[in-house]
Amino acid sequence: MTDVDVSRTDLDGFTGAVIRPQDAGYPAARRVWNGMIDRYPSMIVRPESSDDVAIAVTFARDRGLPLAIRGGGHNVAGSGVCDRGVVIDLRELRGVAVDPVARTVTGGGGCTWGEFDAAAAEHGLATTGGLISSTGVGGLTLGGGIGWLARRYGFSSDNLRRAEVVTADGRIVVADDDTNPDLFWALRGGGGNFGVVTELTFHAHPVDTVLGGILLYRSERAAEILAQYATWAAGIPDEMATLATFLTAPPEPVVPPELRGRPAFAVVLCHLGDHTQGRVALDRLRAGCPPDADLVQPMPYPSLQRMLDASALYGRRSYWKSGYIRRLGPDLQRFAVAAARTMPPPFSQIHIQQLGGAMATGSAGAVGHRDSAYVVNLVGSCHDAADDAAMIAWVRVAWAELEPAITGTYVNFLDGDDSTRVAGAYEPTAFARLKTLKRQWDPTNLFHINHNIPVE
Repeated sequence: MTDVDVSRTDLDGFTGAVIRPQDAGYPAARRVWNGMIDRYPSMIVRPESSDDVAIAVTFARDRGLPLAIRGGGHNVAGSGVCDRGVVIDLRELRGVAVDPVARTVTGGGGCTWGEFDAAAAEHGLATTGGLISSTGVGGLTLGGGIGWLARRYGFSSDNLRRAEVVTADGRIVVADDDTNPDLFWALRGGGGNFGVVTELTFHAHPVDTVLGGILLYRSERAAEILAQYATWAAGIPDEMATLATFLTAPPEPVVPPELRGRPAFAVVLCHLGDHTQGRVALDRLRAGCPPDADLVQPMPYPSLQRMLDASALYGRRSYWKSGYIRRLGPDLQRFAVAAARTMPPPFSQIHIQQLGGAMATGSAGAVGHRDSAYVVNLVGSCHDAADDAAMIAWVRVAWAELEPAITGTYVNFLDGDDSTRVAGAYEPTAFARLKTLKRQWDPTNLFHINHNIPVE
């Protein structure tokens, strides 16, 4: 497809910014979180309202142009940008409104969890977000949404109460339990396949100070600690969420000098509610596995949400492979320890994120594999393009060994070459229903620059 010559009059009534390749702001505007993504859209628009979004959707549809939707842009596959098409960048739709009486929080389609959490925290409220504050609220929620509150309160999508959506035919519709309930079901786990979500309203929960932080261990202790962690984690309350990770210890002042810049193993955690309950559970792990650095303390929930931000900086080059497992048994433990030994420093990591609790017992939306115990993510990351080949090779070699143990897919962690794995994110009956709804709401597959549900 050739580039298109677009004038402002082609977007009659559009009030937001329009950025073209010749504009000074274009090089920065086309960039997304994953620095490996290098695409050149013909036009980037920044709507100021849902009406603006409808105009842009209609413009792209009528001209047969590729259409990418960018919320927070924090997607490893780079779905928020396309070549020679239109990008709808929702960054101007980032307002957050809190109703403390109804315990609801409404965020625009372009807001991040950092913005959402800060507004909700002013009223002592929160809902399940991700692990990185710069992640977009919309994208995370549409794919399910795993975060520190999920074992207690379910996926982000379980807490969604209402969505405003611009559909492929340019309509602005509401989706909730009473209005367009089939669309509402599909949005909760089906990704960006059904429209542009311009506003999301969540049920929020009383959350203030949490007990959270990191227990850090020397890498040579990893096999012993991971084995004890697996036993310990099986008995913790739903109020506690954990992430076991292999990483390079950061050069931060709170990290002991002898650990900085060296391979390490960590248990990152968050406990809600009664800190005494959290300390009792945590002390069982501390007693069996005394940490080399203990960075766990009470903190405001938004501070916990920002704690890992430095591990996922904007523009860093990333390549992932990920999937669910039902048990963190000895074979998986041996795999993780061995894969960590060949992991390229200093930015790549292995994440073993604990699931269960309310995620397993909930039933809202299309999210699948709720019986999974963990999601394992091989996070390849580097700063220099010259390191891409080694980083990607490490992920792929490790994935070839891990994949036979994988029982399903978490759609938000799929990379750009994982299109054949999309169906694995859902139960078979749910995927069949999603395909039916895709034909109903987007029959021409206008919204296909995503982890696509095919129109058949």
